[in-house]
Amino acid sequence: MARIVMKFGGTSVADPERIRNVAARVKREVDAGNEVAVVVSAMAGVTNQLVAWCQELSPLHDAREYDAVVATGEQVTSGLLAIALQHIGIEARSWQGWQIPIRTDGAHGKARIDAIEGAELIRRMREIRQVAVVTGFQGVGPDHRVTTLGRGGSDTSAVALAAALAADRCDIYTDVEGVFTTDPRIVAKARKLDKITYEEMLELASVGAKVLQTRSVELAMKEKVRVQVLSSFAEAPGTLVVDEDEIVEKALVAGIAYSRDEAKITIRRVPDRPGIAAAIFGPLASAAINVDMIVQNVAADGTTDMTFTVPKADLPRAEATLAGIKEAIGYAEITADRDVAKVSVVGVGMRSHAGVASTMFRTLAEKGINIQVISTSEIKVSVLIGAEYIELAVRALHTAYGLDAA
Repeated sequence: MARIVMKFGGTSVADPERIRNVAARVKREVDAGNEVAVVVSAMAGVTNQLVAWCQELSPLHDAREYDAVVATGEQVTSGLLAIALQHIGIEARSWQGWQIPIRTDGAHGKARIDAIEGAELIRRMREIRQVAVVTGFQGVGPDHRVTTLGRGGSDTSAVALAAALAADRCDIYTDVEGVFTTDPRIVAKARKLDKITYEEMLELASVGAKVLQTRSVELAMKEKVRVQVLSSFAEAPGTLVVDEDEIVEKALVAGIAYSRDEAKITIRRVPDRPGIAAAIFGPLASAAINVDMIVQNVAADGTTDMTFTVPKADLPRAEATLAGIKEAIGYAEITADRDVAKVSVVGVGMRSHAGVASTMFRTLAEKGINIQVISTSEIKVSVLIGAEYIELAVRALHTAYGLDAA
């Protein structure tokens, strides 16, 4: 017997028929003798509609009321799944975040989980074999109001619940069959991975892979929760996200990720003096703008050009923030480019192998692709290139690192 948390995304619960399919999957686990809790997202498209209504009524809406509205999508799904489970003879009840409770901080719209009190769920699992159907994406803040965790937050809810329940595994059901070496829509020869390390998955998620939300991977790594990514629509085994010690032979490169959600900003002729970087990036941080890749050039006349990337959606706010400090900084001008994309090579094998970056640079050069910015970590190399070259770059790199399926 195992204790399992099963999480189903929006496409998996998009209509009553798919909810019946989810109920059948849950029943199989219960019939196998396992204790089960389920975390559900809103039905596909529902959250987008709720968000659109909030924005239509008031672009600068109250974040607390926004959370009260958008959290209702998961409430509907959890109730419907509980009904579907009861109909096929499974003891089940729905739980909203505040009922467990899932306690969060007060950052409405992007709250972080502080604690989950799982004792009552565990008691019901053990004593009456009840399946808990829990709303993902939400909790309750210090002011006793509903909070939401940000887009993709149901993944984080599931991992946090698995940690609180001391679950043996957290199964994340999606519309893909697992974690692939790259996007199969771009590279037909992309391979599904049997296992991937937390660190690799975290890097892939942070640089553009959409399979798991970054915060959920961070939490899984911290709490040592075994995560499995698998499809709601196929019976094939998925991909296990595990500790590095569980993978005997570590591949040089686990995967290639890309992101089109990048914009490049260049600040020209910035005075080259101590504290200038803090004077630029401090106001951006205060405006909650995440800066990613950074490169600085030193000129002979005592000035420097500084280039960095921000999320494309944050570009207008970033430009306005920088315009507000132009007089204090004393730079000449800023330029922005939306037509860029980031491609990244990720793998724990990089720690013990040289030449990964040179292979990347050579491969892109052979395809005539210019590199604009480079950033690295211990297990990742990322480059910024023209957006029009992203698919060519991903295919070429996938082949260069020997990731193509036979």
